[in-house]
Amino acid sequence: MGLNSKCCSSCCNHHENRFEKVKMFLGISLFIIGIAFSFALPLELGIFLTSYILLGGDVLLLAFKNILSIRKGKILEMFDENFLMSIATIGAFVIGEYPEGAAVMLFYKIGEILQERAVKNSKKSISSLLDLRAEFTNLQKGKKIVKVPAQNVKVGDIIIIKAGEKVPLDGVVINGKSFLDTSVISGESVPRSAVEGSEIFSGCVNQNGTLHVKVTCEFQNSAISKITKFVEEASLKKSKTEHFIRKFAKIYTPIVVFSALFVAFLPPLLMENAEFSEWFYRALIFLVISCPCALVVSIPLSFFAGLGGASKRGILIKGGNYLEALSCVDTVVFDKTGTLTKGEFSVSKIEPSDNFSKDELLFFAAHAESFSPHPIALSIIKEYKDKIQSEIKNHEELLGFGVKAEVSGKLVLAGSERLMELNSIVCKKPNMFGNVVHVAVDGIYAGFIVIGDKIKEESKKAIDDLRSVGVKNIIMLTGDDKQAAQDVAKELNIGKIFSRLLPLEKVEKLELLSKETTKGKKVVFIGDGINDAPSLAKADIGIAVGALDITTQSADVVLTDGNLQKVVTAIKIAKKTSAVAKQNIAFALGVKTLLMIFGIAGISGMWEAVFADVGVTILAVLNAVRVIKV
Repeated sequence: MGLNSKCCSSCCNHHENRFEKVKMFLGISLFIIGIAFSFALPLELGIFLTSYILLGGDVLLLAFKNILSIRKGKILEMFDENFLMSIATIGAFVIGEYPEGAAVMLFYKIGEILQERAVKNSKKSISSLLDLRAEFTNLQKGKKIVKVPAQNVKVGDIIIIKAGEKVPLDGVVINGKSFLDTSVISGESVPRSAVEGSEIFSGCVNQNGTLHVKVTCEFQNSAISKITKFVEEASLKKSKTEHFIRKFAKIYTPIVVFSALFVAFLPPLLMENAEFSEWFYRALIFLVISCPCALVVSIPLSFFAGLGGASKRGILIKGGNYLEALSCVDTVVFDKTGTLTKGEFSVSKIEPSDNFSKDELLFFAAHAESFSPHPIALSIIKEYKDKIQSEIKNHEELLGFGVKAEVSGKLVLAGSERLMELNSIVCKKPNMFGNVVHVAVDGIYAGFIVIGDKIKEESKKAIDDLRSVGVKNIIMLTGDDKQAAQDVAKELNIGKIFSRLLPLEKVEKLELLSKETTKGKKVVFIGDGINDAPSLAKADIGIAVGALDITTQSADVVLTDGNLQKVVTAIKIAKKTSAVAKQNIAFALGVKTLLMIFGIAGISGMWEAVFADVGVTILAVLNAVRVIKV
């Protein structure tokens, strides 16, 4: 039944397109015949009127439907470009200007076709995402391999992905090796290797080998489904400029209609030798010129093109409002671990106190951290190497401080210097780079473990480039100790840091920074972890770095591959989008205002009016689609 419905829909669309092309061809042919040859009045009227109806019938129908909306109290709904075009062209026929009336509809139709093509091209980078979700996959059931809908696969199932196939679901490779085209997810063209243990995401394309993958995420929560959802929702969130244009058009159109009435009737009443037919014709020209198509079409298209261009580069911006806000960024605030640094930790030093040995210190630290998913905890467990076998009770994650647990009957605290202070435990303060985990057992200081982290290769260039695109303030907020924060800040040339912050304290700092920022400017927060979610939600623009997890639900922008240089790209796209939108507003209003004055003065004719309406719209649309190529 569903297949039949799709076929019927496809056939209907095909016949509809064919019918439109035939109408267009006949309308143009009759117009050319009417212009090329001289006919008696009834026949001339018939030729141009038929051409007019074939070319502009849908415009007249929409105008008529909008007029009927008055019954529902929606008076402003009828004042749009269809209404203006209909009045102007019908008026042209009334005063005997048949070629001009038909010409307006002809060029309007040509303009619409060119607009549709431009819009279609700008949508490609977004709509193509919908085609990248694999609907079926090869599911392993015992010794059999069964082709099933991807939506029916559960977490823990094993799927087989052959060479050339799209990855249907997120998962971990348990057997096989290959290269993946990850351009849809990351925006990067260089293939990435996938081997046993590699995490892979839906939407990628398996280029050569066969992969056996254990599914870690259901279809509706997979990476490509989230990306598609983000992008679909983004087109619904309008920028301030888009909202302004919509409101402006609703006020502007009634004003020009009444202005045209004044142009038509006042001069003949107030001026000697002023002929009504001449001023009525000028009023019609005024109406054609005044159509707000260029603004109503090109401004939303500018932002749509910006969103599409960004998504093509692995930058998911959740709406035109956030894209516009990115063009006004004054302050960028970074989280440290996993954002500026790789978050790939390893133990670089174990320093026990006098009462404990290295092995004892590492034993208690590893067992206390054994339930924590934090990268620092995982690095300590990895360093311990043995299995966690001792009895662990009452494990508690102290967000922003560390952990607390009973290990073999002893109360163990493992975490920051601040955790030690809160429990009145005196600890050493090492003067070295890295994250320091202090450990106390039954209230006695056991020593500290230093965990090193590497700065991302692109962090320095990204920060330098941010300054080059007009970002004045670059700040780092971190829960790490002051020394570790200062070491990173010094290497990356970050002037202002705030260390030893809890997640809620980061939010408070962001609130203060927002108040201190110049009016009209925006504060961006960039983070990667779950503990960054409150800050991402609080900032004017929250940018999540890396995988599409719970963090991205709070963010306004997602960098799918975690490359910080794409923050600069996002700002450049935003600035270009805003600039193009402003150019289109200035260009459209400037040309239309000038030609409207010329039309009232009798300098501009109907052909100039057609250019002002259709020509300006086409130029504005072509200008808008440039944003995709930033």
